Parts: sequence; C-alpha cells; structure tokens
Amino acid sequence: MAGSGVDDDHGWTERLAWAYGLIAPTPAERAAALERLTSAQGEVESALLRIKKAWLPTPRLRFKARDRAAAQKAYDEAASRCLPEALCGRPASGEINTWAGLPFALLFLEWEARYPQEWTQHAKAWGTKQYLIRQLATADHDDQVRTKLVDLVDLAVQRPYRCKDREYVRVARAIDGDELRGRLHRAHDSGNSWAQLHAGHVLWLLDHPEVPNTRHVWRTRLAATRTS
Repeated sequence: MAGSGVDDDHGWTERLAWAYGLIAPTPAERAAALERLTSAQGEVESALLRIKKAWLPTPRLRFKARDRAAAQKAYDEAASRCLPEALCGRPASGEINTWAGLPFALLFLEWEARYPQEWTQHAKAWGTKQYLIRQLATADHDDQVRTKLVDLVDLAVQRPYRCKDREYVRVARAIDGDELRGRLHRAHDSGNSWAQLHAGHVLWLLDHPEVPNTRHVWRTRLAATRTS
C-alpha cells in the first residue's frame, strides 16, 4: 500500500506539506491546496491506467513482469503524494504513534471535521476515515497528539452526524481525561442542539465503559431523552 513503506518524517513532509493548505482558515489557501490535490489525483489515475495496460494480454510475455513492476512503482510514487491514497496503509510493525504518516492522518481527519463539504467533494473516503480513527484509538499518544484528538472529538459532537462519526467514541474512551470531559461538558452546555445530544451521549458512554457503542444503544438513549 502507498503508505505502508518504510519512510521518515522528512519524506512525508516533502511529498505532502502542501496538504496543510486543506485546513487553512482562508479560502484562497484552501483553493490552492485543492488545485494541488486535483493534480495529484490526476497522476494517480494515470498511474492506475498504466497498471491496467500492463496486465493486458500481449505476445511480449517476457517483458510483462518488468512492465508490471514499473507500473506498480509509478503508482506507489503517485499515491504517496496524494490524499487519501498515501494513508491507505501503514507499517505492519510498530505503533500508530511512531508512524511517520501520523501528522497527515490527523490532517486528513481534521480536514473532514472542519470543511466537510470540501472533503466530501474532493476526497470522500469513509473507509479510510474509519480505519484511521480506529487506529488512533489508543492511549499511547504524546500530549500534542492527544490535544489534536480531543479537538477532533469536540468537532464531531458539535455537528450533525456524518458517516463513521460514531467511531470517535473509541478515541474518546482511549484518551478519556479532564481535558476531554471539560470540552464535552462545554459542548453539552453550549445551546447547540446537536452538541447537547452527541456530547451527552459520549459522556454517558465514558461513564459506562462496559456498554457497547452500538446504534441500538444510541437509539434507546435518544428515545429516553425525548420522552423525559
């Protein structure tokens, strides 16, 4: 997979530093980053087409293995410079908190959280979102990453539900603490009707770690809230 090769922080930054523009506060910066993303996606599509052609039947059989290897290498290179392709895998060994691609995994999730319409239009990947959130649901993060994860949970509870948002409960349970609970209580008391429902539910699940985070549990508590 594109993101699963041995790599270092410098390599990731060299290839994807432009992606920070996707979460920039100004529309002009985001537009420039989206233009760069569109170009990268075009390169990925061209590389995929090259792979398909390399697998077409041909009398030049002795060249096929070489052609396929070259096509795959070209795809891996293109994918490593594009989102979400660069995040589609990570090293089988090692933890998520030591993965050089971690800053860009967080960036991808923050982009979806802050600018959901742009994310949906240009890089919708619900499976990748779910995969990354589940991988990040661990307590072994440094303070900087924990703060970013608290931000993501906070952003998720304050909006109408989006696909795979329920996975953020895994993260909340993994990083449970005063900072997270304080943010959730403020969201619950903010007057935002979505935040009142979602933050209240997450807080309740934090207090009941034995309860599974299922749709049935959510619907049961929602019905009880509406009739109380």
